[in-house]
Amino acid sequence: MRRLIAVLVLACVPLAARADDAAKTERLWKAKCASCHGVDGKGQTEQGKKMKMHDISTADWQKKFTDAQIKQVTLDGVDEQKDGVHKQMDPYKDKLKPEQVDALVAFTRSLGPK
Repeated sequence: MRRLIAVLVLACVPLAARADDAAKTERLWKAKCASCHGVDGKGQTEQGKKMKMHDISTADWQKKFTDAQIKQVTLDGVDEQKDGVHKQMDPYKDKLKPEQVDALVAFTRSLGPK
């Protein structure tokens, strides 16, 4: 019986670690991205509307951009004038660890259609 309990406990450890990582990534998204992109990626925040943010949760947006492109924008940021709108996003290459950037890319993907 003890052996069975030990096996079950060990089997749950990776699940708990993944849940903890997912919670950390969600907090990171809320801290760094949600003020413009929204918690749900729809861009319906005050800043998102001001900058005419795309809804990154749509299938079209998700298909249009590769993981590498999302990562590059996250690292380098955005500072452009387009259609009379100034779009600006801070670069995170010196502020986030590589694994945090990768986690944000995966989180961005998770906002798309299921």
